[in-house]
Amino acid sequence: MNAQVRTEMAPALPPPRRTSGLILWLRQNLFATPTDTVLTIVGALFILWVGPPLVEFLLTKAVWPGGTVEDCRIEAAGACWAYIGARFNFFIYGFYPIAEYWRPNVVFALAALLIVPLAMPKAPYKLINALLFFVVLPVVTVVLLGGGWFGLRPVPTDQWGGLLVTLIISYVAILGSLPLGILLALGRQSNLPVIKTLCTAFIELWRAVPLITVLFMASIMLPLFLPQGTSIDKLLRALVGVTLFASAYMAEVIRGGLQAIPRGQYEAGASLGLGYWQRMGFIVLPQALKHVIPGIVNIFIALFKDTSLVSIVGIFDLLNTIQAGTSDTNWFSPHQAVTGYIFAAIIYWIFCFSMSRYSMFMERRLNTGHKR
Repeated sequence: MNAQVRTEMAPALPPPRRTSGLILWLRQNLFATPTDTVLTIVGALFILWVGPPLVEFLLTKAVWPGGTVEDCRIEAAGACWAYIGARFNFFIYGFYPIAEYWRPNVVFALAALLIVPLAMPKAPYKLINALLFFVVLPVVTVVLLGGGWFGLRPVPTDQWGGLLVTLIISYVAILGSLPLGILLALGRQSNLPVIKTLCTAFIELWRAVPLITVLFMASIMLPLFLPQGTSIDKLLRALVGVTLFASAYMAEVIRGGLQAIPRGQYEAGASLGLGYWQRMGFIVLPQALKHVIPGIVNIFIALFKDTSLVSIVGIFDLLNTIQAGTSDTNWFSPHQAVTGYIFAAIIYWIFCFSMSRYSMFMERRLNTGHKR
């Protein structure tokens, strides 16, 4: 027993290395290897070269709202944010009647009030919230914006424009492409030859055609095949074309998630006596969709940016209103067009970055299968 009892003090150990802090973060992320060090130095030099002139143009020498067009025409002036402020309503609402701005504002407010709790995992009443956002909100949007109901002044879609149209196209295309993509992916894996062939042909056809061609077909060619005197709203044609186009890409992403699910999951559902749709709805699809969240959100982001292509068929989305605004001679200045495009880029970046960060949040939250 005495041989197992320590008779001397143990030697002092060095203090533990820091496991957090700025210095450790810099060493691990920016200066871990000689290559990382060189790239960090080159990147820092590039920022020092580009940063100050960019800050001067966008901030310090910019003409802010409240300034005049003469201030923007000064040679040393930077971005003309006063022009953005003067044309802000046009960039947001397009040609929508000024007296009716309250209607799109109500739609914006309802969408924000519904999407915020829907995006919060712990918010209560998820089913009611989802029904309001995915079912009730589209109906309310059509009634409010289009008018003709409850004494509201009719406003044709030709007068809709700006960010309003961009968000409508994105919302409808995302809302329609996801369930349609799921059905196409399931159909492509079906054991029924007719269903599998039709779904495969649909997916390959739409993936082989550029979106710009789809928009031209929907806006120019489609009316040629309709009976005499029949017409379809231009915005509706674009909505259908963009939705079908996105659904084909969505189907392939979801099919990849379905193929990643082990065969045992299908067999386990069958052994429990579950039918096909029960197995898919309760066992397979929840796992498959969790695996392909990055791919789904990537399509959503690309879809949001591709809405700018509707400008080629005469729809005044955000980018088209920016382009139309450059012809405003009352605000002509050297940086008028550049400022408008920078404003559009900021809007697109805000929405796309928000979707990207939220998808990363959902990935971390749903990554329960790999936690230790």
